[in-house]
Formats: sequence, C-alpha cells, structure tokens
Amino acid sequence: VTSDPALAANAGGRIMALHRGMYLTPLGQTLFATPLMYVLIFAPLAFVFFLAWRVQTMSVGAAQIAFWLFAAVMGASLSSIFLRYTAQSITQVFFVTAAAFGALSLYGYTTKKDLSGWGSFLIMGVFGIIIAAIVNIFLQSSALQFAISAIGVLVFAGLTAYDTQSMNDAAAMSKGAIMGALSLYLDFINMFTSLLSLFGSRE
Repeated sequence: VTSDPALAANAGGRIMALHRGMYLTPLGQTLFATPLMYVLIFAPLAFVFFLAWRVQTMSVGAAQIAFWLFAAVMGASLSSIFLRYTAQSITQVFFVTAAAFGALSLYGYTTKKDLSGWGSFLIMGVFGIIIAAIVNIFLQSSALQFAISAIGVLVFAGLTAYDTQSMNDAAAMSKGAIMGALSLYLDFINMFTSLLSLFGSRE
C-alpha cells in the first residue's frame, strides 16, 4: 500500500487506486486482490495448529524458526487492516490494546488466584469465535461480526491473564516458553483486531 501520488503516477497502470489517496502496489494487488488473499488469511491459523501438534517433536531451534515464520506471516496478514481503517484509529486502538494487555498480564503474573479453571472455557470460546468468523465470511452479517468482536475482546482478555500465569509456570521449559510467547502474541493480536472492529474508524 502506498499514499505517494508520484509513485502511483510513475507506475502507470500497475498501481490500483483505492480510496483517500491510497493505492495498491503490484505486490499489494497480488496479496489482497486475488484468491491469494484467502491463503494469507488462513496461513497464520495453519501455523498455530502446526506448532501446537508438532512442537513436542521439534528441536528448540526448529520451534523458534517456526515461531518467527509465523510472526512474519501474521504481520503480512495483519497489514490488510490499513485497507479498511484509518491510520489514526489503528494507532489509538493499538495503544488502548497495549495498555489493557499490560494490565491483564500484570494481573495474571501477580495474582495468587489459580486461573487454570478458566482454560477449558476460554479455549471453547476461541473455537466458537473461529467457527463463527468462518461462517461470517460467507454471510457477511454486520450483527454477527459485532458479536464476534465483542465476545473476542472478553475471551482474549481472559486468555491474556490465563496464559501469563501458565507461561510463568512453564518458564523453565524452552518449548513451553515458545508456546507461551505464541499464546500471548495471539492474545494481543486478537484483542487488538476485535477492538479495532468495534471502535476503529473505517475508510
């Protein structure tokens, strides 16, 4: 994505105009204006399942490489938010999410309360959100999207505290630490996108 009119003019027909002076570069068109978009959407989920199923049989080095590959794919997938929301609202929601994430992580790290009982309930909520999100790709229901986002904020807020406490317990295990980092990364990203869906200003 570019907002440089000179670049767009020099590129001729290879640049796709979007809105508010924004343009898609040829790479952006390939990623977001072709069926490859769906690969980009579901690739992070595939990485998560791959790591969850195979991490115990992988070396620590291989698990770390898989984690960084996942982070790169997630970054590419997440870049699509700049096509839908204003930069100002993205920035505002990011800092709100960061503050909430920090507070919830601190709670999970310092609380004496055992949060292990939350796990099954919250994981069921995650699977429910995933199924509803896939269904809504075809339904395109604004009401269902609102419900997914609202429930997502609550579920991933709870998971942030739960995963922080779990990661603290597994801190001595290298693979456990990698999976803990993956879980917290996903909690932050999903809480951020859910809040953005609820409060972000659309282009």
